[in-house]
Amino acid sequence: MQSKATTVDQYLASLPEDRRAALSAVRDVILENLDESYEEGMQYGMIGYYVPHKVFPAGYHCDPKQPLPFASLASQKNHMAVYLMCVYGQPEQEKWFREAWAKTGKKLDMGKSCVRFKKLEDVALDVIGEAIRRVPAKAYIAHYESVIRPPEKKKAPAAKKSKPVAKSKPAAKKKPVAKKRA
Repeated sequence: MQSKATTVDQYLASLPEDRRAALSAVRDVILENLDESYEEGMQYGMIGYYVPHKVFPAGYHCDPKQPLPFASLASQKNHMAVYLMCVYGQPEQEKWFREAWAKTGKKLDMGKSCVRFKKLEDVALDVIGEAIRRVPAKAYIAHYESVIRPPEKKKAPAAKKSKPVAKSKPAAKKKPVAKKRA
């Protein structure tokens, strides 16, 4: 569910107490481990952590007006989630993340980038913190640029150059040949 809140404080204040406490705890871990080049704010109706335009002017390729998303926190209809773009699309990071989570003994409910949870006790906070800490903004931008290239402008197909054809006279009409009678 996307929130209409315009600030992180408004977003958190709009949540039921149990969800506010859980997301606030995850938020604290993210903020403690977040590289200083990232910023926190509202993005796509969630609490977002992103590379601001002052650091990465190109912005997000899907919508260059948006800063480059890095992580998000959200209260969804049936669960809460932390979205880790630093794990998505990076097989070595995902492998590390899954292995580190498994070592905690907690069950991992994970999609491509989202880690879903119903209560704070389901979250391996130390693994979330380490996942955030492992990817400073410069490394994240370098990876992003290596996999997402701005689309090249397509050139209009060049007209085929053909040799000029000399103008010829129209073919003379043939006269019908009269059939001979035998």
